[in-house]
Amino acid sequence: MKLYYTPGACSIGIHVVLEEIGKPYDREKVDLAGRKHFDPAYTAINPKSKIPTLVRDDGSALTEYPAIATWLAMTNPDKNLIPTDAEGMARVLESMDYIVATLHMHGFSRRVATHKYTLRPEDADTVKAAGREMVEKGFALLDAKLAGKEWIAGNFSVADSALFYVEFWAGRVGIPLPPNCAAHFARMKARPSVQRVFAAEGLPA
Repeated sequence: MKLYYTPGACSIGIHVVLEEIGKPYDREKVDLAGRKHFDPAYTAINPKSKIPTLVRDDGSALTEYPAIATWLAMTNPDKNLIPTDAEGMARVLESMDYIVATLHMHGFSRRVATHKYTLRPEDADTVKAAGREMVEKGFALLDAKLAGKEWIAGNFSVADSALFYVEFWAGRVGIPLPPNCAAHFARMKARPSVQRVFAAEGLPA
């Protein structure tokens, strides 16, 4: 397998899942700032020009965070990264989809890619404020889910890898985490898989 990633981007969560699984894999950094995700060599692999991308052993490419995380979990059942019962699996997917589709794509995206939401520079602060409001609401809902639990869906799962990457982003943009999310983030940072990923991506632990 080969992971196409950008240090500190959402791909960091898939990187963690790969480390949790423990099977050999390669990785290749994609320079988003340098717009290398639009290079023909990359679009031939992922025409969406997004990361992460996972190229599997048969040469096929898998895209989109929830799809990659779910496939990795279900093809490595011994790692118990996703429940096998319908209710448990649905709850993991429910949380992961909310994190990726709402906190990331609506909330954080308005803060870090404000130009995509308005052509008027004078509206930038309003767009960023709306994004922060979405992020804070999302963390409040997830904080409630974590009440009395170490992990978002009971046992550690791929939903925690998704929550981890937005918790990581919160620190980078100065959004304080509510207490249960802060404790979750601390637990994630203590996992050897996360420590290895931080080291591999050159990020401060």
